[in-house]
Amino acid sequence: MLTDEYFMRQALAEAQLALAEGEIPIGAVVVLDNTIIGRGHNQTERLRDVTAHAEMLALSAAANFVGNKYLGACSLYVTIEPCVMCAGASAWAQVRQVIYGAEELKVGYRRHSPSLLHPRTQVRSGVLATECAALMQDFFRGKRG
Repeated sequence: MLTDEYFMRQALAEAQLALAEGEIPIGAVVVLDNTIIGRGHNQTERLRDVTAHAEMLALSAAANFVGNKYLGACSLYVTIEPCVMCAGASAWAQVRQVIYGAEELKVGYRRHSPSLLHPRTQVRSGVLATECAALMQDFFRGKRG
């Protein structure tokens, strides 16, 4: 069985793709039965679409893969705590688990609406948190410097 760290590293690889494209480096993968069925990284600049967050793209890809909008047997791995929009989408998709790396203190869903996820969704945080946070910090440090 593959580990949370393995799947978070896959999400980090997606975040690296976002970074290479000049996007905020957040990545996500959706997992079903130890298989990645959806991938995404931020593409808001490229697509000129404020909804093109990593989680939204990964959830859409997973729904297309399974042929259903409900992803109740799936886990969403994301490098940074989801925003309210992405947490809401995962609630509508009824994902089984949301696993994220680093907290997002400014725009993370827990700050604004901690009970936003589906009632059955399990949450784990802190998986490779240092690496996930460092990618974001380096990105914004480069933007400011």
